[in-house]
Amino acid sequence: MAESFVRFEIEGPVARLTLDRSARRNALTKAMLQQMTQFVCNAADNSQVRVIVLAAEGPVFCAGMDLAEMQQRDTEASGPEQWLKDSLVYHDLLLALLEAPQPALAVVQGPVLAGGVGLVLACDLVLAVEDAFFSLPEPKRGITASMVTPLLAFRSGAGHASHLLLSGQQVSVTTMFQRGVCHEVVAGEQLASATMTWIDSIMTGSPAALAASKRQIREAANVNLHEQLRHAAQQSAEARDSVDAREGLQAFLEKRMPNWGVD
Repeated sequence: MAESFVRFEIEGPVARLTLDRSARRNALTKAMLQQMTQFVCNAADNSQVRVIVLAAEGPVFCAGMDLAEMQQRDTEASGPEQWLKDSLVYHDLLLALLEAPQPALAVVQGPVLAGGVGLVLACDLVLAVEDAFFSLPEPKRGITASMVTPLLAFRSGAGHASHLLLSGQQVSVTTMFQRGVCHEVVAGEQLASATMTWIDSIMTGSPAALAASKRQIREAANVNLHEQLRHAAQQSAEARDSVDAREGLQAFLEKRMPNWGVD
């Protein structure tokens, strides 16, 4: 039986999904994404579940997609077609978190990069430790954070999204708190107790009212995340099947600066 890098638990009203691949900085494989989507969908359909918690083991919350798997995909004859299929697997997980009737709480114990940022942004509430940061290094790899973009604009607005998407900088959780993405920042030793406080607080609300509130928040923002994320999946696949993407990935694996072919 293949080793699983995600832990799933339903304890009473709490459905807990924990990334458990710390040796690879919780990098996401296609199999992990599919398993996570299935669990979130099962939790969403479980009337006993009141809150979904997304957490991770190790010093890094999530480093994004598994680059070794990406490199292998690039050598396959069906690469371009497979890129789109892979993008849609990620797309399905983001939608599952967004549309689950229960509030989803991301518990961020360390840095969040690339596709990991999308997972956090698909959650309704974000609790983070004070020394964590967010980063979208995709342009440095010759690709785009296509599916993160609509979620980041939805959560923080286009102006703030530009900083993370274009600068290549690591943005502290304190700054993300100021932008409304993180909802509480605590010291590492307070994370477990703060998580329970959030869970207890969420469960004081009516399940039906909370589910309706999630829908109303999306509607009030006047954005069609369904359509935007589906289009973003296509854009992500196209960006990966490019000369710059191949050079960016190779440069990263060889630990050198990429050559973008410009003077």
